[in-house]
Amino acid sequence: MVLPNYGFFVSDDSAVSPAAYVGRFAPSPTGRLHMGSLIAAVASYAQAQAHQGRWLLRMEDIDPPRERPGAAKAIEEDLKRFGFQADQPALYQSDRTKAYRQALDRLLASGQVFRCGCSRRHLGHGRTYPNTCSGGLPSGRAPRSWRVRVSGQVVFSDALQGVCRQNLVTDAGAFILWRADGQPAYQLAVVVDDDYQGITEIVRGQDLLDSTPRQIFLQRLLGYTTPVYLHIPIAINHQGNKLSKQTGADPIDPQKPMPALRRAWRFLGQLDPPQDALSSVESFWHWASLHWSAKRIPAASEIPLNRV
Repeated sequence: MVLPNYGFFVSDDSAVSPAAYVGRFAPSPTGRLHMGSLIAAVASYAQAQAHQGRWLLRMEDIDPPRERPGAAKAIEEDLKRFGFQADQPALYQSDRTKAYRQALDRLLASGQVFRCGCSRRHLGHGRTYPNTCSGGLPSGRAPRSWRVRVSGQVVFSDALQGVCRQNLVTDAGAFILWRADGQPAYQLAVVVDDDYQGITEIVRGQDLLDSTPRQIFLQRLLGYTTPVYLHIPIAINHQGNKLSKQTGADPIDPQKPMPALRRAWRFLGQLDPPQDALSSVESFWHWASLHWSAKRIPAASEIPLNRV
């Protein structure tokens, strides 16, 4: 149901028919898999299997300064050792620049996008963009990025977190679609790729919940279908920080997949597998596909990993 002022209601995951289901896992190749990324992979894969659907892998490799050489291939290899089987070859965003540019050109033609000459130094620490360049570049300031004009409130129902809303003007502001380094921004690339791959449900960490209204806004501007969203709790370390490469999260050992798979499964609130299901990754996933329930996932924003 479309609400006024670009507000949209997204139905829960039961509305996705099994035959039509397409899920995905989209890591950034900044290092090898850690427990936080494995939890997201397990949730998205189990949800796709439970719907007898397809599961796709996408490498979000459009931020070269943060990426590590060989990390993308290492992630693909590790996922295979953990029993994940993608239904198509992995999609690399670095190969998709033309598609992102075409989407930007469509928005340019509609008058929805404007050039911005602001750097981080110009913007300071404000939460939202102050529309400095929305009426034209200030004198003496060179164009750097492209931003999209926003309006209204987006309302959607997350399949786990419930009804969410964001006023795009006051909470987000005109956001970047094309960066100053000549690369597409995350918000544009992910929306274009989700539509291209026919994604029907996005299962990912709660840390990306704040980005969802902006992505729904772009989907509507581009005439795309809005997927179902399910944002799972993020794993935090004993210091209260999200597990990530930046916070020093240790890589998981792909040579010993079962302990990590079982821990990710328990983190997601699922029934503990019997011993025979833990004999191999194949046995685990056969059992897991029959016993997974998204309703068991804790409706929390974050969970300390040391409690699992």
